[in-house]
Amino acid sequence: MSNQKSVNSKSAIQRLGSNLSSMIMPNIGALIAWGLITMLFIPDGFLPNEELAGLVDPMIVYLIPILIAFSGGNLVYDHRGGVVGVIGTMGVILGADAPMLLGAMVLGPLGGWLIKKFDELVQDSIPTGFEMLVNNFSSGILGFLIAITAYYGIGPLFVGLNTFMANGTEWIIQKGLLPLANVFIEPAKVLFLNNAINHGIFTPLGAQQTAEAGKSIIYLLETNPGPGVGILLAYMVFGKGSAKSSAYGASIIHFFGGIHEIYFPYVMMKPLLFIAAIAGGVTGTFINVLFDSGLTSAASPGSIFAIMGLASSDSYFGVAMGVLSAAVVSFLIAAIILKFDNKEGDLQAAQVKTAEAKAVAKGTNSDISDDRADKEDVKVGVDELENEEILKIIFACDAGMGSSAMGASLLKKKAKEANITDIEITNSPVSKLKDEEGLLIITQEELTLRAKEHAPNAVHVSVDNFLGSPKYDEVIDRVKK
Repeated sequence: MSNQKSVNSKSAIQRLGSNLSSMIMPNIGALIAWGLITMLFIPDGFLPNEELAGLVDPMIVYLIPILIAFSGGNLVYDHRGGVVGVIGTMGVILGADAPMLLGAMVLGPLGGWLIKKFDELVQDSIPTGFEMLVNNFSSGILGFLIAITAYYGIGPLFVGLNTFMANGTEWIIQKGLLPLANVFIEPAKVLFLNNAINHGIFTPLGAQQTAEAGKSIIYLLETNPGPGVGILLAYMVFGKGSAKSSAYGASIIHFFGGIHEIYFPYVMMKPLLFIAAIAGGVTGTFINVLFDSGLTSAASPGSIFAIMGLASSDSYFGVAMGVLSAAVVSFLIAAIILKFDNKEGDLQAAQVKTAEAKAVAKGTNSDISDDRADKEDVKVGVDELENEEILKIIFACDAGMGSSAMGASLLKKKAKEANITDIEITNSPVSKLKDEEGLLIITQEELTLRAKEHAPNAVHVSVDNFLGSPKYDEVIDRVKK
């Protein structure tokens, strides 16, 4: 019983982290725009401009928290939830004297949840013809009450929380302890808590630090591609079999494309490589502390292009050295491990382990495939395509931005080569899926159950890896027939 409670608690915490990152990731573009404006136009920027620098405060104080709040409310209860979440968040914004990204991450979903519960309570009692009146006034009145409560109660609470976290972060930096954070960050990344850590925790802290100092080292803690590329380079030199041959392409996708998840199976294949990842991460952060490096905004994805492009004007050398030193250290340690452990690793088995870890991190059940698990009344598997007319194909992942976009791009190329031009191929977050006529949904195995909940009448195909599945060719062949 206690073990079950432990698993449930862990799943709840990890699902919370996933939801927090889902509020931040769709709005990374706004954070990058704000970071570029900060980098260029503040008095210490590349192109100081007093008028354009006037955009900095309104964007971080109003625009970005409002976007986050709407994403959070929308995640809970579609557009209606987003609207109420934004109204409530305005109270916490005006009730505080610091950027309220954390407040928006609480008030947004809370507003969505409250209006959802209100609708569930009264929807069967609304007289015919009064639906619009009740809907509009209930949103307005509830949003009004949340905003007032947030202004007088929640705002000051979050000011205290922000101050505590900012002071704690500053103390850690001053004491030179920040590199030790990577002892926990690097293993957590490989267990697919990367988005929860980076966007759920570090992005709000980094934004507040940037608003005060013009840059933040916090943005570099998780996004540094050095540890991962060092491990992949070691596989390229000392690896064997499929792990060695695939490491070349994986290193390009990881380092230049910024999709860090691609190197996780290589670490899972030989768990001693966690040491290499940790050592690389600690070294990179130590160098960034030494050079006082920082980014002006969150770098997402964690590509070397994004990281260097968002480095503050005084941080280019330090950021580059942080990446290089992390790569060198992780490469040397990984090389020693691979040299002495000369057995050929099972990359496929490692990918399965990685998928299981991702499932746990997202609070989902990975026990599903084309031939297993909960098939009642739901069409699962490539074979189902024989009986269906497919009009649209959606690749769905947790955020609908990274790996699913790459999968959709790969299938588009295959469809073009097969002269299939009448089928829309796109990508989406799992939470935004809806039943549509002629819909095929492709997800990684650990997310298929959640996809089925949102679109039970669609055809669902599960893959191990969005970046290269043999099922893509099967899908093309079946659709073409």
